[in-house]
Amino acid sequence: MWDTLIVNPMINALLLFYDLLGNNFILAIAVFTILIRVITLPLNMRQQRSMMKTQEIQPQIQAIQKKYRDNPQKMQEEFKKIGYNPADTLTGCLPTLIQFPILIGLYQAIITVLGTTPQSLFELVPRVYPAINLTQLIPVENKFLWMNLSQPDPFFVLPIIVFASMFIQQKLLTPAPSGNQQDNPAASMTQSMQYTMPLMFGFFSLQFPSGLSIYFILANIIGIFQGLYMRRITDREKAERAASGKPVYVIDADDSKPAATKSKTASNGSGGSKSKPSDSQSAAKRKKRSAKR
Repeated sequence: MWDTLIVNPMINALLLFYDLLGNNFILAIAVFTILIRVITLPLNMRQQRSMMKTQEIQPQIQAIQKKYRDNPQKMQEEFKKIGYNPADTLTGCLPTLIQFPILIGLYQAIITVLGTTPQSLFELVPRVYPAINLTQLIPVENKFLWMNLSQPDPFFVLPIIVFASMFIQQKLLTPAPSGNQQDNPAASMTQSMQYTMPLMFGFFSLQFPSGLSIYFILANIIGIFQGLYMRRITDREKAERAASGKPVYVIDADDSKPAATKSKTASNGSGGSKSKPSDSQSAAKRKKRSAKR
């Protein structure tokens, strides 16, 4: 089942791209990476938008958590009013979780396609679809610069690039720390992933084939540009909301119910207590009293 649904389609996709792109396995990996990113684009966009929105409303989230610490039901009601769902933090990890079966399948596909032994060829033949003329493609070229794409990078250049590119990508996606994160375990987890994910994938690259490390790098570069694009969109939306003067959700210190920020006229005192008379009005009243006397 695993081979039929995951590994075999990847093997045939790599061989198809390899054939169409002039027997260049690096280009085949690049096109395969773009294809995977396009398929997972809706999930990735949702993840990034959710994280950036959470970053924007983090002060309100922490204020609600502090005020309604002992009333979880009320806390959830207030979260709903500001459009925040704590479960979105968990679903935001879905694109990352989806990557793992893709990586495992791609690892097996690269090892199988780039195998040079008779045993590996025997394993490859029954996996290839009839539409692909395997006899014209084997042996698949597995050399690129100093690397054998079926083996780990002997000089550790690729693992370093994998770590650096993924760290930059995570930096773009991870909200800046604000306030006391002990009250927000989800934010703490997101911050920790900023460092653990690059370290983990950098370590994987020490053991995995160079072809898979190149997939990591290309996917991270695409993710960086995607993150920059999403940040530009969210910054523009934030500026538009600020320019429109839309009220911001705040916590009223003297009321159990949160309220929107008051308008400028109300905050300046109009509509509240009566304004004091001006000096000219006071002088006019004194003149009238003097005339009566």
